[in-house]
Amino acid sequence: MMMNRCGLLTERKEPIPLKSIEVQLEVKDHVATVVSTLNYENKEDKPIEAVFVFPLPGDAAVCHFSAQIGKTEIVAEVKEKQEAKEEYDDALSSGQQAFLLEESEHSPDVFSLKVGSLPPGESASIRLEYVTELAVQADDGLRFCLPAVLNPRYQPQGSESSSVQVTSVPASLVPYSLSFSVQVSSPHAISKVESSCSLEPLQYLNTDQTQATVKLAAGHKFHRDIELLIYYKDAHQPTAVVEAGQASAKPGSLMGDPVVMVSLYPEFPQSVMSSLPSCGEFVLLMDRSGSMGCPLNNSMKQETRISSARDTLLLLLKSLPMGCYFNIYSFGSSFEHIFPKSVEYNEKTMNEALNKIEKMEANLGGTEILRPLQHIYSQPCIPKHPRQLFVFTDGEVGNTKAVIDLVKKNSGSHRCFSFGIGEGASSALINGMAKEGGGHAQFITGTDRMQPKVMQSLRFALQPAVEDVSVSWDLPKGVSATTLSPPIKAIFQGQRSLIYAQLTGQSSEATEGSVTVKYTLAGHPFQNQLHFDLKPAEDSGLTVHRLASRTVIRSLESEQRTQGGQQDEEVKKKVVELSVQSGVSSSLTAFIAVNKASGKAVQGPLVRRNIPTAYRGCMMSGSSFNSVVMKCSAPKFRGSSRPLVLACSVPQGKMMMGSKSGLRAPKLKGTALKLESEKLDIQPPKDPLLQLVSLQKASGFWQLDADLAAVFGKTKEEVEKSKPKSVNNEVWASILALIWLHGFKMDAKAEWELLTMKTASWIKAQKAPRVSECVEAGNTLLGCNVKKEVLGF
Repeated sequence: MMMNRCGLLTERKEPIPLKSIEVQLEVKDHVATVVSTLNYENKEDKPIEAVFVFPLPGDAAVCHFSAQIGKTEIVAEVKEKQEAKEEYDDALSSGQQAFLLEESEHSPDVFSLKVGSLPPGESASIRLEYVTELAVQADDGLRFCLPAVLNPRYQPQGSESSSVQVTSVPASLVPYSLSFSVQVSSPHAISKVESSCSLEPLQYLNTDQTQATVKLAAGHKFHRDIELLIYYKDAHQPTAVVEAGQASAKPGSLMGDPVVMVSLYPEFPQSVMSSLPSCGEFVLLMDRSGSMGCPLNNSMKQETRISSARDTLLLLLKSLPMGCYFNIYSFGSSFEHIFPKSVEYNEKTMNEALNKIEKMEANLGGTEILRPLQHIYSQPCIPKHPRQLFVFTDGEVGNTKAVIDLVKKNSGSHRCFSFGIGEGASSALINGMAKEGGGHAQFITGTDRMQPKVMQSLRFALQPAVEDVSVSWDLPKGVSATTLSPPIKAIFQGQRSLIYAQLTGQSSEATEGSVTVKYTLAGHPFQNQLHFDLKPAEDSGLTVHRLASRTVIRSLESEQRTQGGQQDEEVKKKVVELSVQSGVSSSLTAFIAVNKASGKAVQGPLVRRNIPTAYRGCMMSGSSFNSVVMKCSAPKFRGSSRPLVLACSVPQGKMMMGSKSGLRAPKLKGTALKLESEKLDIQPPKDPLLQLVSLQKASGFWQLDADLAAVFGKTKEEVEKSKPKSVNNEVWASILALIWLHGFKMDAKAEWELLTMKTASWIKAQKAPRVSECVEAGNTLLGCNVKKEVLGF
């Protein structure tokens, strides 16, 4: 049956030409170099043009592109995009083989590769190289993601659709294989490497364990993102790497001069970190598009992204400090808000919000994130309550750059914390919003739980904002530094800040320099200083230069989008010049390679083959569809009306699977589409931790009632009977809740720690008698042995 043969096939069921992908990852400290080799083979009897649209990390710097045909290797050049496209078309029309690699105009994490005029029976290997920084996670792991899943990007209504069509097949049916190997080296010992996929055991290459190799277990199909977490000992030590310039480049240019990359990990005083603020405006923006109805991961099918998000919002609301302000928005094709404007956080407003959160479903259609953001930013800020924006999305939008620019425009009035949920979330969108909004990005993939990652970001949001950040250099006479990185907008306790600078001039004397970052925190001045050796590191290639070039290119591109007229053309010229000089991709340039030695003019029309990319299909109960439909129909032969057979066509930004019959076709534009799902009478049991949290009052205490006793596995009478005399019921209930959390839920401490700080503060404010006796009696009742000191009072 045709439904079981998804993907683009000819009428004769001829295979797709991409056969395999080989990836080599080299990690040095916190920078990664990725070399991908894509092997193509044309088994058809006609020349073909293969088109492969694929994701890369949003902040990657693509720096090499070459093709091997037989014994001939052609290395691509970076050229202005229109010029490169014209050269590609000219090459094809004159019978030459050509290869074009370009970044999407809408999002920097989507690339398209065109392999042109591949003759019958011919093979070609494409080599693609990029460098990228590795983000530090909440548990100090460095995260690398090799995206396999390119979710269809939802195009907002009224916007132009992307010029490159995306062909999608179910993830399990991707017809090409992957091999993936990793080499890690660091000044610090490597403690472990973990992955969302099966790995072979880590192999250390030396006795001090600073070098190691690892690779994917055999038989891996490239049907899901590969997430790698690398853990070092002493990962928070500040570092600096000086890299020598390119010998062939002009001295005084970015590529010709040495470049330094400084990695700082500021440490804040404990006195500042221990005080819980009671101010801030917390605006939570939740994606309720249809794809949020997908399972969060494959091992917990019943837990959907939206159900996990509801539980997360419960924890977030219970952890907010009394006296702050908050509001909750949700969006799809339209958007809603719980309150007309942010309200003060108290018992009444918290309960009103929780009642509405319980009813949230993934039923608002597409992913129109720009309009709710515009509405949020149009609301006046509340004096002495800094705005903290939390954005939850599975990140499938086509107007990524417009969203990031809007966040940047409003960065002076808020901090933005972003969360990418599920595989295929746009790293450019999630990282870009956090970077421009002075916040922090988190990704929830594989078996990750959303709650601890979100609570980590809430801790960052509760940290006092760092102000008046300045970077200064102390260098020997004759040497000067030009900072290439955009100004630092946010510094958080324990999080890395990266700074790139170009070093000009030479000194015959001193060989050491230093960089100092000064800032104001909670009204007090602080500084962090790092001394470094000016002598360039050996064999470091041009990785740091390319990352620095990428940083400058991204800043210029953002500037170019927000300016107009003569200035606009001037900035565009700078981007193209730097991109060509550094060999690093940009939105305004493309890599072009032409095999001028290749054969005769093509006889007859070229056949276009769109290489399928994986998507995650899922059931989305109760979701309504927007009228925008993904352009995923079969391309025709050039100059011919004979179409290829496309086994499945899917709506833009939405995938839906019928419960029995596989994919269901979307209804015609303008009509609503509803999926009926069988209602199960059996409700999954409520997580005892979330049950306890849901019973807590806004100011931090618990009431002594049957529901609370049930969480402890007791009756209300048993709990009352154990209470020491003359002790308030709420104080007793609250101490029991603290003991239960410390006794039975220490593995989830990251999730409940903030809300228990409120409880401890509330108990202290009651000046309650006999607290020690209560702790002793509580331990006896619950069968625990928790010390009074660890409870926070």
